[in-house]
Amino acid sequence: MQSELVTALPNIKILADAALSDYTNTDTGGPADWLAFPTTVDQVKQLVNYARQNSLPITVIGNASNLIVRDGGIAGLVIILTAMKNIDVVDTQVTAQAGAALISVTEAACSARLSGIEFAAGIPGSVGGAVFMNAGAYGGEVKDVLESATVLTSSGEVKVLNNDELAFSYRHSAIQDHQGEIVLTATFKLHHAEGNQIRTQMDDLNARRAAKQPLEWPSCGSVFKRPTGYFAGKLIHDAGLQGYTSGGAQVSTKHAGFIINVGGGTATDYLNVIAHVQQTVWNQAGVHLETEVRIIGREPELTN
Repeated sequence: MQSELVTALPNIKILADAALSDYTNTDTGGPADWLAFPTTVDQVKQLVNYARQNSLPITVIGNASNLIVRDGGIAGLVIILTAMKNIDVVDTQVTAQAGAALISVTEAACSARLSGIEFAAGIPGSVGGAVFMNAGAYGGEVKDVLESATVLTSSGEVKVLNNDELAFSYRHSAIQDHQGEIVLTATFKLHHAEGNQIRTQMDDLNARRAAKQPLEWPSCGSVFKRPTGYFAGKLIHDAGLQGYTSGGAQVSTKHAGFIINVGGGTATDYLNVIAHVQQTVWNQAGVHLETEVRIIGREPELTN
């Protein structure tokens, strides 16, 4: 099948049995059966069509910044969109391809003296991932500034969805409910402001992030959603879990809401830490911590 896939789509970079740990922010994750790097919308369509015709499951990822790929890897075809990263600014609109870094969008907006998306200045995800999960920080969310998103449906149709149609809620969008939809581009509606003020706000937020978060370590970002009436980090801190380690994964001593790879960590280590944190917080505070991080892939094969 691999040779057939490469032969059928010779203009697309495709790797076989590729370690996803090379592409995730946690430096963990098993292999993808096939890993493709399209550079155009047409190439995405070609990959989707081939996969559909050959009954290959498809998984789409961007920067893999808020993602854990299990150690068993991912079956079928994994599409990484990070080569699709064009950003265009027209008047107060910024349109970016799904693989563009959200941080790059904030920089483009700042250069054009456009305000509204400063909250995302330090979010390490891609535009597609940000739309998919309604990414947010410091009181702002994608839903506050997104005008529309262009998606490729599972049937191969390209559609434009407006903000209302995306049905945003906390760390959720309708894309998560529509099996097989792929974000291709997103258009943000911003407003003019004084450039120095925008830069100052972005710098301030990045300084606050660097002071509080363990950015020097591999991690998947904020692991848990904010429970109603609580803060996940404080619950974890109060449970005495900072520094708790399983294998190479550790609850950060700098920010309890982060799990870092302190060396040689695996996805299984991460999942073990997550499960321990959830159980301990439930036992001590009676609060269930729901994961914000997306967990995908196959369970690893058991060895004797």
